[in-house]
Amino acid sequence: MASVIGAPPELSDASRGDWPESDRALADSVAQGLVRFDATGQIEPGVAERWIVTDEGMTYIFRLREAVWSDGRPVTAQEVVAILKHQIAAASRNPLKPFLTSIESIVEMTPQVIQIELSHPRPDLLKLFAQPELAIVRRRNPAGTGPFRIMHAGRRSMLLTPVSDPNRSPDEIPEKVPEDDVRLIGEPASRAIMRYIARGSDLVAGGTVGDWPLIQIATVPPAEVKLDPAAGLFGLAITNREGFLASADNRAAIAAAIDRAGLVEAFSPEWAPTEQLLPDQLDSATPPAIPSWVAIDVGDRRQQAKAQVASWRGIHPEPVVLRVALPGGPGGTLLWARIGADLQSVGIQPVRVAQDARDADLRLIDAVAPYDSARWYLAMACAPCGGAASDAVEAARVAPTLAARSAAIATADAAVAADVSFIPIARPFRWSLVSLRLRQWQPNARAWHPLNRLRAVPK
Repeated sequence: MASVIGAPPELSDASRGDWPESDRALADSVAQGLVRFDATGQIEPGVAERWIVTDEGMTYIFRLREAVWSDGRPVTAQEVVAILKHQIAAASRNPLKPFLTSIESIVEMTPQVIQIELSHPRPDLLKLFAQPELAIVRRRNPAGTGPFRIMHAGRRSMLLTPVSDPNRSPDEIPEKVPEDDVRLIGEPASRAIMRYIARGSDLVAGGTVGDWPLIQIATVPPAEVKLDPAAGLFGLAITNREGFLASADNRAAIAAAIDRAGLVEAFSPEWAPTEQLLPDQLDSATPPAIPSWVAIDVGDRRQQAKAQVASWRGIHPEPVVLRVALPGGPGGTLLWARIGADLQSVGIQPVRVAQDARDADLRLIDAVAPYDSARWYLAMACAPCGGAASDAVEAARVAPTLAARSAAIATADAAVAADVSFIPIARPFRWSLVSLRLRQWQPNARAWHPLNRLRAVPK
């Protein structure tokens, strides 16, 4: 039995909008993209059994394996093409759509082969196709191709059973045992943790910073508490660029005021702080841009930030009040205590608002990167950002060659850093509770753990 923190799982269409983590786990379990993630977060075959990339990353050709829908009908290239086109159509609200704009055409070459042509090179496209949001799911009577099928749908849970591989002979398929079935439950973190402690489940997934303090007071063996080295963004987006926040120097003062080491230490010694937007060079031509205040002691840079706020107030005597949107839960309150105190220390009056408040000035972004490209980080951070930074990010998106793209990404990284569009704090915080029986569970940068890649492989 596995619990995913969030709403009850539902197999729906990702083109309708964002999915909760429980829906993503269900989609990944009963459907596959052209490719999928293995236990380590690496690419493995999904609906496609093999593929080639040609034209310097401009053309992808996939050969589909022999797969069947839940009703036994074979999956065809024509169906896969139609589903993929729907997922990236103009009306789609699929959260990955902004990163698929380079797809120029998706065509059926033969009943088992499809070709995807791009307008700009995208060497990282496979990791996008492995995301649950791009799983091949029929829209009518939603169903996928496995590795599980839904046996029973309850009010808060789904009972899943493994799908037999049509490419394996009956004598190659190990005998099914009851432990092969998985009950997937979507529920609040407190209930999921209590269920795990009572040995009512083997896995709790989808844990974030908001619920982490519950783990710190729960009686869970430390060896069963797992943190992923998730790649992505955890920091404050500048959502209002008026008044005090209209100035890049003022935005930089806020960034410099935050004691990142103290903040992450309040949660876990395994959580790593960061001051830069890009975690590594990735596909940029240069190393990540580093803010100028990084080399300054936190106490000294706070004094500089305090002077910047005072200078602003010398011209604008009204108090500097900033609305900070943070998640709920005890972790959100702990974040508020740290961030609020840091802002107050430099003369800013913070006001906590709900995570989805429309009138927020700063909003916490906690997102795992779906693929390893600097463009994802830049696009997420540049919402909104200044004209020069926006133009640089767009130039990186439409660069005609990999070399030009790499150079444009470096320029965009420097522009976004100078614009101070985003205030990095740490890596995304993702935790799980994992029974010692789930020997295949492995931490990875995608923070993704397929339910069919948890138990030891039968000999």
